[in-house]
Amino acid sequence: MEEKIPTGLTFDDVLLIPQYSEVLPHEVDISTYITKKIKLNIPILSAAMDTVTDYRMAKAIAREGGIGIIHRNMSIEEQAEQVSRVKRSEMGMILEPVTVSPEDSVKHALNLMAQYKISGLPVVDAEGKVVGIITNRDIRYIAPTNYDKPVKLFMTPKEKLVTAHPGITLEEAREIFARYKVEKLPIV
Repeated sequence: MEEKIPTGLTFDDVLLIPQYSEVLPHEVDISTYITKKIKLNIPILSAAMDTVTDYRMAKAIAREGGIGIIHRNMSIEEQAEQVSRVKRSEMGMILEPVTVSPEDSVKHALNLMAQYKISGLPVVDAEGKVVGIITNRDIRYIAPTNYDKPVKLFMTPKEKLVTAHPGITLEEAREIFARYKVEKLPIV
């Protein structure tokens, strides 16, 4: 009896030749459901492998409309932290940013930046209102002997910040980033 060997293809084996089409890119819908209630804008999922998906990959794929499955080769606490990092960032916007107060030390700000692998922190008052921001740019030239001093001495105050209003679209935000050459855009 003859046994058939199935054919398998990889991405490198297939080439779609570009050609004219009446269908415009914005008319194409490649979204799909992975459950009855969970819809993905693009049909891309990353593997739950420690060499493939951690919070960085999950965030990147989520920003494009897919989903990244965090691997289980870590403690439950580490998994929860990875998921938390992804959930804090939505569409390029950090919904619940890690913050410091004006009285916190520069050293404390540096420790938070290292812990969360971020390059800047909103500075908020006791009511949670943004009063400034401290970034790697602000800290870069501070002598280590000044790390015990309060953030308020080195932060960029709110009056000098480029900010945006709640409800800004991603495209509007990108235009502001480009126009003002800023890396952070507080929503106030």
